[in-house]
Amino acid sequence: MAHRSQPSKATTPKEPRNKDRATRSMGQFLAREEDGQDSRRRILSFSSEEPYQRWFGPEILDHAGDAVDLARLNEVGVLLFNHDVDRVVGRVVRAWVENNRGMAEVEFDTDEDAERIFEKVRSGTLKTTSVRYRVDVWEEVAPGKKSQDGRFTGPCQIARKWTPMEVSIVSVPADATVGVGRSEEDGAAALALWERQIKINQNKLSGGKHEH
Repeated sequence: MAHRSQPSKATTPKEPRNKDRATRSMGQFLAREEDGQDSRRRILSFSSEEPYQRWFGPEILDHAGDAVDLARLNEVGVLLFNHDVDRVVGRVVRAWVENNRGMAEVEFDTDEDAERIFEKVRSGTLKTTSVRYRVDVWEEVAPGKKSQDGRFTGPCQIARKWTPMEVSIVSVPADATVGVGRSEEDGAAALALWERQIKINQNKLSGGKHEH
């Protein structure tokens, strides 16, 4: 007896992972004491050289010299909520690198949505920022080897030239080791993965064994 073949189900192929584009939660807000709490401006960190475990292995964002291209943030930088381009809650007044961290002064808008987020920042409910970035030049460091500048030990991949695309306030950080700061790859991380990431970052590529 002949069997009727069932039509095959169409499947949507997954888009290939892009090593050169990602986000991370890795910063925090700092109140501007000189302006008082009434000021709508805040200073935050949005990136650091803390190792971060991505799908291809440990990644480090270099902050030395001219590694970070801040032109975009300084010219047209905006502050988003949860990387939603339709939820602009403020603007980047200025961005710079200090003590191997990406820093920015931001000013919140006065519309209803921005005011709601600003109040949560003021109250301490929202503390974490995230940066979406693009990497242009990589250095791959083999296990046990030193990077070209001698600052990092492999295995790791170092973003030697990279550009912050935008800064966001996020409700669920992908890496909570530093507060309002990095986040993208496969969407919001599950809490179990988030906790695992904290342990990985604490190793700081010092030779400690990572969980698998």
